[in-house]
Amino acid sequence: MARGVQFLRTTQLADGSWPATPAEKSGCWVTSLCCWTLQATGDSAAGVAAGLKWISDDWPRDTSAWQRFLARFSSQNEVHPINNAYRGWGWTPETSSWVEPTSFALIALERAGSDSLPPNSERRRELATGMLYDRICPGGGWNCGNPRVYGVAGEPLVVPTVWALLALRHYPARAENVLSLDWLARCVASIQGGSSLALAKICVEAYGRQWPSDAPRLRDLYERNAFLDSVQATALSCLALGERSHFLASATARPT
Repeated sequence: MARGVQFLRTTQLADGSWPATPAEKSGCWVTSLCCWTLQATGDSAAGVAAGLKWISDDWPRDTSAWQRFLARFSSQNEVHPINNAYRGWGWTPETSSWVEPTSFALIALERAGSDSLPPNSERRRELATGMLYDRICPGGGWNCGNPRVYGVAGEPLVVPTVWALLALRHYPARAENVLSLDWLARCVASIQGGSSLALAKICVEAYGRQWPSDAPRLRDLYERNAFLDSVQATALSCLALGERSHFLASATARPT
């Protein structure tokens, strides 16, 4: 673990962000995960604060004031109607808001102490929370981006749904959360991927719900294909099967 923490410390860029690989020279969505991880070490305050500032200053370009003005005259509003006043985060800097990187950033900001948060962090959280609720699919759950295209409802996916629910877990009584948790519980029995099943288990337990009795076993999925040698799937499975970790506290209500 010490070697992993040292790796993160040495790969942070001068602007506070982290690249996806050490060879890259610009930061991206993994900055949220790095901050989230280093917050648990207790002795990386300066690096975490720099990372959180970079996150808070990274605004999606497609929803700038100028782009929102132009959008009033665009036919794209009829293709995928969304509220561009809400703004989250993208996979790469200054691009478009997507569900998963927005969820990662929200969790990183939510877990940070007040002394490491930049002044605009609360505003960013408000806009990003609104963006996630604006992007929910009509029947509950989330997909990668738009909930409706050409009038057709989008199909929710397990992984984006889980991360959005975990980012929004402090609003467990909201109708959108309940609807999405119900959708997730219904589809658990048909999950065939190790990462998706592990994440679903983590999410359901974070909300204090009973794990469905007809859910596949992670052991069975592993015996079928060894998770295709995926480090991520193995790590998430360890988190899902181990004792409840402090890395995600249970859902506690906040004012809506």
